[in-house]
Amino acid sequence: MDSSNTRRDATRRKLFEAAVTLIAEQGFSSTTVDEIAERAGVAKGTVYYNFASKNVLFEELLRHGIELLASSLQTAADEVTDRGGTQVDALDAMIRAGLEFIARYPALTQLYVAELWRTNRAWQSTLMVVRERAITVVENVLREAVAGGELSEEIDIPLTASALFGMVLVAALDWQSYQPDRSIDDVHAALSRLLQGRVTGRPA
Repeated sequence: MDSSNTRRDATRRKLFEAAVTLIAEQGFSSTTVDEIAERAGVAKGTVYYNFASKNVLFEELLRHGIELLASSLQTAADEVTDRGGTQVDALDAMIRAGLEFIARYPALTQLYVAELWRTNRAWQSTLMVVRERAITVVENVLREAVAGGELSEEIDIPLTASALFGMVLVAALDWQSYQPDRSIDDVHAALSRLLQGRVTGRPA
């Protein structure tokens, strides 16, 4: 990659980071291009050079962020199965990877969760596409687990994938916002017990 492309990528990363932080803090409508440029330490014209509008910047932000998340989930699952682990072990590794991602990018996660509930945004279709990208990674592992007899054929794979994805998002945000003193190992262990079905009491 030549130096001009490297500089452009670095600038776009700064704009992404500035935009996601500001929008998470004060909302999309209240965030101006001037503020994004100032937070990123660039001229206002640089924003428009890289993105046609604030809406385009936000759509690209969603795509970029969820692609990073989906890739981290896939990598975590692949590493486990490459070592001979089960598909359920792969799901557990994905939970850990999701927690680590959210701990690293809490503002992006807050923004993504908030936007899921809005239906009047110009980027709603983009949001659905990027959501599907992340959910599909989980669905694929679930299908492999069912095919291999690790999980029941009766499970609803799309709904279960959404439930697992949502569980990690909500639990991680709750951890970051209200229980920051807990370690990631502690939070992961709690979610792992749910995945493994080890939350019932001892039989009488």
